[in-house]
Amino acid sequence: MEALLSLAFDNIASKETQKIRKGLRQIEGMLAQICLSSGKSTPSKPGHRRNQSAINLGEQPQSTPKKLGQLSEDPAFREFFRLQEGFEWNVALRVADCLERLLGMTSSKDGQNDLLILSSLSNVQGLLLLHPPSRTIFGRENKMNLLLDLLDPFNCPAIQSAALLVLVTALLATPQNTRIFEQMDGLLTVTALFKDEDTTQQVKVKLLEFLYFYLMPEVPVLASARSPSELVGVFERRGSTVSGDEGGGAGDKSIRSQQEKQYELSRYLNNVEGLVQDLQESAPFTSVAAR
Repeated sequence: MEALLSLAFDNIASKETQKIRKGLRQIEGMLAQICLSSGKSTPSKPGHRRNQSAINLGEQPQSTPKKLGQLSEDPAFREFFRLQEGFEWNVALRVADCLERLLGMTSSKDGQNDLLILSSLSNVQGLLLLHPPSRTIFGRENKMNLLLDLLDPFNCPAIQSAALLVLVTALLATPQNTRIFEQMDGLLTVTALFKDEDTTQQVKVKLLEFLYFYLMPEVPVLASARSPSELVGVFERRGSTVSGDEGGGAGDKSIRSQQEKQYELSRYLNNVEGLVQDLQESAPFTSVAAR
């Protein structure tokens, strides 16, 4: 796996769009092998090299995703998770750096640069879901600012929508990132785009969904999961935490109450009380959060 990552990292660090595209596809293919592989790989036996890759690049992954419990026992996933704990092999950080370089490049007339940005965002979202501790990357102001820049009105609707999905993933069960988002005037950025007459209806729906997500009760930090088995346990506990009150997080100073966030949002948007009431009545994210 190290050899595959090294090759992908070299490609996405290039200034040539073809190499960047190839590197992003290599990373996407690796994630597909981890999540969709047929499970023919077997756990390493005593005496086998620990860093031997469990991914077979010639094997076509099955179409049915594995359940989280199955994924945590997969050798390829466990190897991937272990590698992400170190700076050298952290894929989310490398793709975020690539995304930053893409934003600094001159947009091409054929839209290839936008496609690379979309591919980068898709990879980042998947990486943050597979390795929650990597979400701490967006606890840095420059990386959070990167996501907010992608919500600029001059970007195409597809990029704005994809950036919102990554933003949700970066904030999910990571209250300290939410505080950075607030400090970086993230609420102002989101509500300004929502009020903009030129914002498409599809993006406005995504923005409204994001605001519902923002107003949800916060839960303790997910980044404490430092192994695949711990990750499964944390997700199972979230099902009972997110639909109740915010007990269990009272000792975490990074967690804000729903009332505090409602007040913050009301500085930029009217009728926030209505959003909170809708959220409490419909509980739109409860079933998703419990997975």
